[in-house]
Amino acid sequence: MQNNNRGKKDGKTYVVGNKPVMELLRDDPSRVDFVAFRKGKHDKHLEEVLALCKAQNVPFKSVSTKDLDFMYRGNHQGIAARCAALSYTPLETMLETAPDAPLPLIIALDQVQDTGNVGVLARTLYALGGAGLIVCQHHGAYLGAGAVRSSAGALNKLPVAKVGNMANAIKDAVNYDYTVYCARAGQNSLDAYTADLETPAVLILGNEEKGIRPGVAKFSHHSIQIPFLREFDSLNVAQAGAILVSEFAKRL
Repeated sequence: MQNNNRGKKDGKTYVVGNKPVMELLRDDPSRVDFVAFRKGKHDKHLEEVLALCKAQNVPFKSVSTKDLDFMYRGNHQGIAARCAALSYTPLETMLETAPDAPLPLIIALDQVQDTGNVGVLARTLYALGGAGLIVCQHHGAYLGAGAVRSSAGALNKLPVAKVGNMANAIKDAVNYDYTVYCARAGQNSLDAYTADLETPAVLILGNEEKGIRPGVAKFSHHSIQIPFLREFDSLNVAQAGAILVSEFAKRL
């Protein structure tokens, strides 16, 4: 629902104005992608907003008046917060509740940037009973209206945790006794079709171009790959993720 302090631009939702932005940062900071404020703006309200951003680890930046006007055509009071189209679940809550899901599997997306890939993965994971998604706060896909549409609404039903440090999130999963699988090809990688796949588990999928970062992969227990019967470069991350999720589901 839109009101005088909310607007949509290119599928992105913005909350504007001093008081609405402050309330959002206090009540639901995990939904805020970043806060933009007009260059040269200096007042008590901005100081309070920036203090909240720092306390909640929310990115902020100064932009031109033209950029703010593009985000929201109206009285934005020199400040706007870009919001995700969904509410996030704390990682600790997800790790505690995931074993009760029909399929106790969490997918961790290490800087996966394509909105469509995230939406399709969420759709598959939710349909097969998966427990949730972990996404990066920085350098990951924007989970706005487009991602929700491509997920056929699954992103509004599936728990999603947004983390600032993926490596630490994987370490937390290990401490909660999850078996961590890293989707990547290699000499010691397990065959996805024949491996004994344990749950509760976390399956890490990597960036479309660079794959999984070494600093994240090093905390996994196993690497896993889909064997190809023909020479081929690779599968789309959403396709590969769907195949791997289905293999976990078959082991239940």
